[in-house]
Amino acid sequence: MRATVWHGKRDVRVDQVPDPVIQEPTDAVIRITSTGLCGSDLHLYEVLTPFMTPGDILGHEPMGIVEETGSEVPGLSPGDRVVVPFQIACGSCVMCGDGLPTQCETTQVREHGMGAQLFGYTKLYGSVPGAQAEYLRVPQAQFGPIKVPHGPSDDRFVYLSDVLPTAWQAVRYAGVEAGSSVVVLGLGPIGTMACRVARHLGAAQVIGIDHVPDRLERARRDGFDVFDLEGFDHESDLLTAVRDVTGGRGPDAVIDAVGTEAHGSPAGRLAQQAAGLMPPRWAEKLMHKAGVDRMSALHLAIALVRRGGTVSISGVYGGMTDPMPMLTLFDKQIQIRMGQANVRRWSDEILPLLTDEDVLGVDTFATHRLRLSEAPDAYELFQKKADGVLKVLLHP
Repeated sequence: MRATVWHGKRDVRVDQVPDPVIQEPTDAVIRITSTGLCGSDLHLYEVLTPFMTPGDILGHEPMGIVEETGSEVPGLSPGDRVVVPFQIACGSCVMCGDGLPTQCETTQVREHGMGAQLFGYTKLYGSVPGAQAEYLRVPQAQFGPIKVPHGPSDDRFVYLSDVLPTAWQAVRYAGVEAGSSVVVLGLGPIGTMACRVARHLGAAQVIGIDHVPDRLERARRDGFDVFDLEGFDHESDLLTAVRDVTGGRGPDAVIDAVGTEAHGSPAGRLAQQAAGLMPPRWAEKLMHKAGVDRMSALHLAIALVRRGGTVSISGVYGGMTDPMPMLTLFDKQIQIRMGQANVRRWSDEILPLLTDEDVLGVDTFATHRLRLSEAPDAYELFQKKADGVLKVLLHP
């Protein structure tokens, strides 16, 4: 089959690789019909390369048709249409029972001290072959795949794999409720969807902050207030502007949908570039023991949120000793919640919103639909934020 394969920093190719097969009785094999390109994939393209191995198959946002199942997958049959969550979890351990499949005790990558395995996402998460391919082996298929109806286009359901539950969890973790005010930092796919989810869940005021004109304009068209980072000479001016429109005290919650590759962090960018020039073994050790994230988005979130408010982090960070403004966090009594999205924890809440009216605008969410063979171009396009790109779907 064809698959998108990592060969090195900024070097992904579509190669011929062996077809996946059933290896365990809890496996399934699906034929991919749509798969997304995620902002997290860009971290593998640029920042987290020390944890990658040439030959790794990328991608973690799949949906498709079940081709074959193992003997211990009673809920699926060939021909079923499914969305596959990006994490791999058993559904029966204590962590899964607590609604934390990202911490699944069956698939935790204990060798590296990490949580549940993820599709297509570094050796830290198991080096499981990913979903930007024609076929996908799905471990723990007795729990993971979400059956969806035949008929509607893939666009209606594919975001259940990652975008929707990640945005949903970000908003839930932010404590957004009727009447809340929330700022979303970063208007990429997750940030844009988080704005929509916050409004759906009753937020009275949703403000988006970014510096990419196309993304700001899209948020304006969606009816959200926006602030352009490029329009302020100093961070203090932005803080004042946001406080002025949030009752003088700041928003109840801030969602950091940016993560490690934040704009305006020259020291962090230098550390990331230095790691990228090192031999992989040295760079891996550096990232395990040093602060290599660009922290400007998180620091801005802490500065923006009102006293007693909540910062919800959905953007991916990878450093081990990043500096945090502990005095400010303590003094302002800020709550912080974060983590990979627990897809099956939220999927039952989200799915009804996809089977009737399109209240979250998923049908028109993708800006680019490309063939799988165009994946290298898609990565470059998304990395450069060119051509108005927000969300790319690949179709084998």
